[in-house]
Amino acid sequence: MLSEHHDEDTQIAPLYGTRAMVDPIPKWQLSEGEMPAAAAYQIVHDELALDGNPLLNLASFVTTWMDPEAEKLMLETMPKNFVDAPEYPQTAELERRCVSIIADLFNADATGDTAVGTSTIGSSEAVHLAGLALKWNWRKRREAAGKPTTQPNIVTGSNVQVVWEKFARYFDVELRFVNMTPERTVIGVPEAKALVDENTIAVVGILGSTYTGEFEPIKELDTMLQALNAETGWDVPLHVDAASGGFVAPFAYPELEWDFRLPTVKSINVSGHKYGLVYPGVGWAVWRSRAELPDELLFHDAYLGEDQITFNLNFSKASNQVVGQYYNFLRLGRDGYTRIMQGLLSTSNYIADLAESSGHFHVISARDALPLVTVTLKNDEHYSCHDLSDKLRERGWIVPAYALPPDADEIDCLRVVVREGFSRDMADRLMEDVTRAVDHLNERPPVQPKRVKHKRSAHHVC
Repeated sequence: MLSEHHDEDTQIAPLYGTRAMVDPIPKWQLSEGEMPAAAAYQIVHDELALDGNPLLNLASFVTTWMDPEAEKLMLETMPKNFVDAPEYPQTAELERRCVSIIADLFNADATGDTAVGTSTIGSSEAVHLAGLALKWNWRKRREAAGKPTTQPNIVTGSNVQVVWEKFARYFDVELRFVNMTPERTVIGVPEAKALVDENTIAVVGILGSTYTGEFEPIKELDTMLQALNAETGWDVPLHVDAASGGFVAPFAYPELEWDFRLPTVKSINVSGHKYGLVYPGVGWAVWRSRAELPDELLFHDAYLGEDQITFNLNFSKASNQVVGQYYNFLRLGRDGYTRIMQGLLSTSNYIADLAESSGHFHVISARDALPLVTVTLKNDEHYSCHDLSDKLRERGWIVPAYALPPDADEIDCLRVVVREGFSRDMADRLMEDVTRAVDHLNERPPVQPKRVKHKRSAHHVC
């Protein structure tokens, strides 16, 4: 029994029929002794029961289901440190195959042994690596021309993922945003052109906006940059943030030109753990050719047994993510990925139809982009998207509510991301719960509708 003077918030005190559970366990410090593995497992297992159900997490783009065979392979390879290439040469070989497969999917100049890319910890690390290569290449061009190298900038839409803000801040690059409007929720080409100058290291186009799932006009950005570079003598490249869409477009929209088929596209990042269908977190950075990756960013080391070249922000990481990616490429092939992406898009369009026919929502997401549905409320004077999101959470559904980026941030949205494992039957159950939640909020509206404003780092907004 706890002393009345004991701070109960510092203890974990579950009740089980085992001697290991007789005394409370410190929460914030190490306990003095050990406990049986089964007891430690049970404590952590039960605490994690408070998390949301991954299957009902419609906020996340991240994969929540894989084949049992993939899980077995990934469990077997968890102990392998990926960076130990001399000790695990076949794992390194699987990474090279994955890089070549992705480079080929994206129509790079180099494939096979000459493909240029690397696995990363999610697409965020890939963004940093690609951004660094763009900055170094810009600086080398400026130095060769005898011009200053102190004011690099990068041009994006304000709908980019926050990792681009991190890149700009961490690596001292001015981030120039093209703000959104209520009528345009992706980057505007004329607006982007107005922000480009001789210090621009790249323009970023997004293949699949987090907010609305739309593909940005990447071919039009390429056309603009080709003309601008020819007119000015600059060499401003285009980077494609394909974190979400890079494993959708090649299979669902093979004729769409967004990748290395466009001359100014020099690098692409993509998330293997989104529609690459691998558990979190694996990403990939790929370049058009070896010429786009500066030698200064490549590091040699030999203390693991052999000379090896690395280009990563981290060093150690598990091998199982790369193994899981290669398993999917081997298992599914082009036909398998195509059928999955078409199936997901069919389900997302079905949800969009149900949302529109309900009479409660405007669908603002595109039907020819990512498999997701973004809606706004038709009549939200009594409650907000945030109120509806909270109400759905009572049934276990995790449906995010958020404001669009500046200057469209007066618009609140709800978003449903469709991933493998989300069936049409589940879509029906979701929309039934949405209808019940709307009816409840109409009958018992909140005193004050909930509102959460979009925030950006002001000193990076242009």
